[in-house]
Amino acid sequence: MAAPLRGLSVEDPSKVGVSSFMDALSPQGVSPYTLFDREGWSRLRADAQMTLSADELEDLASLNEPMSLNEVETIYLPLSRLLRLYISATQELFYATQAFLASADTKVPYIIGMAGSVAVGKSTSARILRALLAGLPSKPKVALVTTDGFLLPNAVLQAEGLMEKKGFPESYDTKALLKFLSDIKTGLPKVEAPRYSHLVYDVILNERTIVESPDILIVEGLNVLQPARLPKDGKAIPFVSDYFDFSVYIDAEEAVIKEWYVNRFMRLRETAFRDPKSYFHRYSTISDEEAYETSLSIWERINGVNLRENILPTRQRADLILHKGANHAVEAVALRKL
Repeated sequence: MAAPLRGLSVEDPSKVGVSSFMDALSPQGVSPYTLFDREGWSRLRADAQMTLSADELEDLASLNEPMSLNEVETIYLPLSRLLRLYISATQELFYATQAFLASADTKVPYIIGMAGSVAVGKSTSARILRALLAGLPSKPKVALVTTDGFLLPNAVLQAEGLMEKKGFPESYDTKALLKFLSDIKTGLPKVEAPRYSHLVYDVILNERTIVESPDILIVEGLNVLQPARLPKDGKAIPFVSDYFDFSVYIDAEEAVIKEWYVNRFMRLRETAFRDPKSYFHRYSTISDEEAYETSLSIWERINGVNLRENILPTRQRADLILHKGANHAVEAVALRKL
């Protein structure tokens, strides 16, 4: 049996975040999740094989998001094994439904959604998961798309007064994102997604990413688990998450994520921001003190608000939650009960 989190001592300062996480998911001792500590989750790896080298892992990790082979073996190999089992079961259900309907529809992709705050490590987690799933014995074709490309262009955001809410639900072309996911689930052989440049901080007009018949698609973004306001007349209204077969939320305490964001901002001043083409190039020329205060201001005005008002409230809609500690390592895992 995997070790439950309830044995952790709340007096241990290093476990305060875990204790808070437990309390949030288990109000009055009742939870739709099974909770695991790091060691208990690791034991569920079973026969899952490590297919990444240290060099490959280094290429997958994002700036300011340390990732070790031990972390992959402890956290992501059990997840890849779980998904292998879920995908196999979903395929069996699909074939059973085909038989019931006497249908010859082609197999549709298994879609995994990955949500979480800015700077929490979603991109690294998504790339690692893609690599591990692509390395499964069946060699599935795995694609990864971020929702950044579905942000409204900066010109539109500026015209509508939304630049200070970039990354909030209202800053996305949700209709286009839903159309993309619908086309994927329909089994179309080629589906296009708009491209985004973090260098110029904008959608690249007239450039597209082509997704061709993947077996698995990972969709990574801030608000992919965000529900829409339900209509009182009962009319159908699709959510982005309606198209997900499985969803993951990358979690950490807000104070920890804030620190990661500020550290990343300061490091980017020495790297990407130095490029004259960068939207944030101006921040590479100000003093360290000014840059630090600027990063705090951006967090307090935009990213922190988005986390509290839009992203964190979707946490309990996820099938799996990975809770990280201050050292970026996952300390606790919550898996939704079937």
